[in-house]
Amino acid sequence: MKVIEGNLTASGMKIGLVVGRFNSFVVDHLVAGAIDTVVRHGGSAENITKVMVPGAFEIPLAVNKLAQSGEFDAIVAIGAVIRGGTPHFDYVAGECVKGIGQVQLQTGVPVSFGVLTVDSIEQAIERSGTKAGNKGVECTLAAIEMVNVLKQI
Repeated sequence: MKVIEGNLTASGMKIGLVVGRFNSFVVDHLVAGAIDTVVRHGGSAENITKVMVPGAFEIPLAVNKLAQSGEFDAIVAIGAVIRGGTPHFDYVAGECVKGIGQVQLQTGVPVSFGVLTVDSIEQAIERSGTKAGNKGVECTLAAIEMVNVLKQI
């Protein structure tokens, strides 16, 4: 049986970070975790391109442009959508995840989903570096691993 499994070595990888500015008090921690993860796994901060967009709804368009450029091994989408009292959350979060998934399948470039979709500010804080870990770290690890998996297929 042949098993294909990626490793977590980011050496030489070009990573695009697409970051929604909305809820920056949480997002900034996710970005710091993503950058630190690339560097800790042998990558270089100089090989990271950070694209800032207004919010989560705009992330898929910027992800698509980066993926189509052919310059990136992987893209990490980072943002935070916090549920409020209206259905706005459902529309923004749903379109963000759907758009990112489409880009990944259409371009073959790994796109990792680091957009928090949470019910409260407390949950967002927990997932940006406190008791629930840092989801920016976790999704960046997934992106690195997927680059290495795809190299073997």
